[in-house]
Amino acid sequence: MDEVLRALRYRAWHRGTREADMMIGGFFDAYHNSWDAHERALFAALLTETDVDIMAWAIGTEPIPERFQGPMMDAFRRLDFIKVAK
Repeated sequence: MDEVLRALRYRAWHRGTREADMMIGGFFDAYHNSWDAHERALFAALLTETDVDIMAWAIGTEPIPERFQGPMMDAFRRLDFIKVAK
């Protein structure tokens, strides 16, 4: 994993709450291997947003801002990447 992806992974998995870590970090783990430079930049921009906003967009309780609309957020909204330990 290159330096940029390592930094994104750290930021995705260290959000401050377990729920946000699982959602945002889990998304990173599931999809980062297929990202190009544009998608990496988009994810980096997403990480500057608050966890409350990101989670609200993902679960559909708030509309997604136009700058984040597209395939990445469509994948995020499926939430099928979250692994919950039982």
